[in-house]
Amino acid sequence: MHIHILGICGTFMGGVAQLAKAAGHRVTGCDAHVYPPMSDQLRAAGIELIEGYGADQLALKPDLWVIGNAISRGNPLLEAILNAGLSYTSGPQWLGENILRGKHVLTVAGTHGKTTTSSLLTWILQAEGLNPGFLIGGVPMNFEHSAQLTSSPYFVIEGDEYDTCFFDKRSKFLHYRPKTAVLNNLEYDHADIFPDLQAIETQFHHLVRTMAQNARLIVNAKSEPLERVIKRALYSECEYFDCANGWHLNDRILYFGEEKIGEFVLTIAGHHNELNAMAAVAAARHVGVDPKSAISALSKFAGVKRRMELKGIEAGVAVIDDFAHHPTAIAETIAAMRSRMKPGARLIAVFEPRSNTMKLGTMKSRLAQSLSGADYSVCYADSKLGWDASAALAPLGEKAAVSHQIDECVKQAVMHAKPGDTILVMSNGGFGGIHEKLLAALRE
Repeated sequence: MHIHILGICGTFMGGVAQLAKAAGHRVTGCDAHVYPPMSDQLRAAGIELIEGYGADQLALKPDLWVIGNAISRGNPLLEAILNAGLSYTSGPQWLGENILRGKHVLTVAGTHGKTTTSSLLTWILQAEGLNPGFLIGGVPMNFEHSAQLTSSPYFVIEGDEYDTCFFDKRSKFLHYRPKTAVLNNLEYDHADIFPDLQAIETQFHHLVRTMAQNARLIVNAKSEPLERVIKRALYSECEYFDCANGWHLNDRILYFGEEKIGEFVLTIAGHHNELNAMAAVAAARHVGVDPKSAISALSKFAGVKRRMELKGIEAGVAVIDDFAHHPTAIAETIAAMRSRMKPGARLIAVFEPRSNTMKLGTMKSRLAQSLSGADYSVCYADSKLGWDASAALAPLGEKAAVSHQIDECVKQAVMHAKPGDTILVMSNGGFGGIHEKLLAALRE
């Protein structure tokens, strides 16, 4: 079958493309900006890429058009497909029907930690010789790619609550039909899609309600929204983490209830990553992995690109890249960085409010508090930001600055950095190549 994918260079759709190619299909695709690193991965897989969404792509005559959720009405190629009455579907639906069917699917859902937990879980299964397939919204360094198709009965997938496509406004994860589901946490996010937290809880309720009786949920016991979700309907097995009668840590020893598992040695910093790892161990146990073996595998986990990833050190200053873009994630990332820095070293945070939720200003009142753990913060406010970043960061006083140009952000950060300090860059985008600009400025 020939499949043509609209919006192919996104992490998720690029992963779908690679899985389709590995399954034996001819795959082509297009995007507004055919950009690396995904474009490089796709071309290496033998997938032909087209720049833009010209209606002339109808001449390719694929058997099926797969539409990414970044594609909206008014897109010239989408309108041509609809006008011609051609067959189309969404990425999650195609994946659920063609790749995941018949597999034991392990889905990781939640506002934060999906990529890291999915990567940890995939690595644990790999270390146990289970050779899982996977599709993750990032690149686990143990694998160096974001998607893999294998003959294994197990498939790990990051369960995004974002909408599926222009014609299907359900959350993506409803197409995956997991046998094991991790619910990491739940907060309000995606303000461009969901009017309030209750609307997101309803999507999680739909996920829980459709799981089989012999399926298993792994749930964060400290999340009140998840508690409400579980109370609405629960037909499956359920285990909790971060509580005394479930999975928990005591003086760096992992327990399941009163059962002592062993010492918990992580290569990644932060309390949030301890929770991610606990959830991964619990999920792996559902497919037969001994928790003692699972925690042994954790000590060999190499991390995930763009999750507290060291980009370089110049003039004694480390430049770190992280995907954090929600106030909770920002605060957790800053705390995690602090935990591994030397006493007296200073942390300079450089943040881009790029997500749709942040651009809309939904979280602006929480931004100053989330950045308060840094010694100095620089916020990049581009012309598309619909609120006053200076007013939002006013509570930080002289500990923060707002810049309207990336080069000015670089200048502000470097001016405050001294040998031994760390510059932590947080954005869910490329941030105009700021990491290399920071390193170059430090060299000078």
